[in-house]
Amino acid sequence: MTFIAKPKVAHPSLPKNALGFTRRDYEGALSTLCAGCGHDSITAAIVEASWGLALEPQNVVKLSGIGCSSKTTAYFVSGGHGFNSVHGRMPSIAMGANAANRSLHYIGVSGDGDTLSIGLGQFCHAIRRNLNMLYIIENNGVYGLTKGQFSASADVGSRAKKGETNFQPPIDPVLLAMTLGASFVARSFSGDKQQLVPLIQAGLRHQGFALIDVLSPCVTFNDHEGSTKSYAYTREHYEPAVHADFVPLEREITADYKEGETLPLIMHDGSRIVLRKLDAAYDPTNRTLAAAQIQERMKAGEYLTGLLFVDLEPAQSAFHVVNQTPDAPLNSIPFEVLSPGSKGLEKALARYR
Repeated sequence: MTFIAKPKVAHPSLPKNALGFTRRDYEGALSTLCAGCGHDSITAAIVEASWGLALEPQNVVKLSGIGCSSKTTAYFVSGGHGFNSVHGRMPSIAMGANAANRSLHYIGVSGDGDTLSIGLGQFCHAIRRNLNMLYIIENNGVYGLTKGQFSASADVGSRAKKGETNFQPPIDPVLLAMTLGASFVARSFSGDKQQLVPLIQAGLRHQGFALIDVLSPCVTFNDHEGSTKSYAYTREHYEPAVHADFVPLEREITADYKEGETLPLIMHDGSRIVLRKLDAAYDPTNRTLAAAQIQERMKAGEYLTGLLFVDLEPAQSAFHVVNQTPDAPLNSIPFEVLSPGSKGLEKALARYR
């Protein structure tokens, strides 16, 4: 994977945060995603949130799996630590890194396929252990990197732009997370920067597992199996001079609507979704009522957006509290302290005999 570095030149009048950094200092490489991809809007929101919180780049850890979403971590906070894991295994890497050093800010970026299919088990256990991290799902309902097959989050009745209809029920990551006891659950839309930025900032400050499911449109068409005009069919039956794909330029989809209002949106593939922003009377601290409202709006064909649920006292179940990990990073603790010695090891093993 090749990344192109952005020019370092910045306008001298750019505003600076408490650390003296501009927003440019929280950017990364130039995006190679399709023009108009919602994932790039999420990247911009992460950059804005990180700048606003004045995060020290060297204290930011960026983790991802496989898919279009996995490229996002290369596009923000270039001075942070990054790890691109095996498909669906990002939570395990986050678990180990977090256990070793609790003082860093962990941002996991995943896709609906990476999270809800091959990585579903790992996603569930990260929630169950209340790992202290921000987990962002870039949810577009398709496997964009492999030409648009339906993912586990595709709604019943969804149609590929030039393909079949999906009849399998979706897995809703928001309801799943709430069922498993997640202490911070939110949903947003990639084009609603006004809502998404503060949600990311709140998630980064939350002590425990913070999930933000972000609806992020895929601008490419669904290249379904069985089509004689598909990339797969063409490559099997023709000998191209060069390997090249063409993705038409699309405009970014943005959203601007007030609390309590609904907003219908037409996606690039012609499909229609309806967003409903939470109103001021909504209580995000009641897990049962929150789940009921989410399901009620889904029956009406609406995606409820905003901070859906937050546990105001998650500290007692937090990963480091339950496992009694030390405050200091493990790599800063002397070997003599970490090693129990032969007698200490025998004593520890005796408990399991």
